[in-house]
Amino acid sequence: MIVSGRVQAVGFRYSTKLLADRLKIAGWVKNNSDGTVEIVAQAPNSVLDQFISAVKASPSPSGRVNNVLISEIPEIDSNSFTVKY
Repeated sequence: MIVSGRVQAVGFRYSTKLLADRLKIAGWVKNNSDGTVEIVAQAPNSVLDQFISAVKASPSPSGRVNNVLISEIPEIDSNSFTVKY
């Protein structure tokens, strides 16, 4: 996912990690240089649907999501969710 809006310097990555950990999602989140946030998430479809809905509503109370671009990618080799810097 590529998330745009007020998603940097508002705790968005940290809040996304907390959400992913709660839902037992594997993957990562990172800030992009263009002001967007990139999220790679792997879980059963029903869990991903919950995660995507929560991301669209902004997991950070100070954040605001304007757009989410979702693309499917090949399966990742990870069992945890990390914040990339």
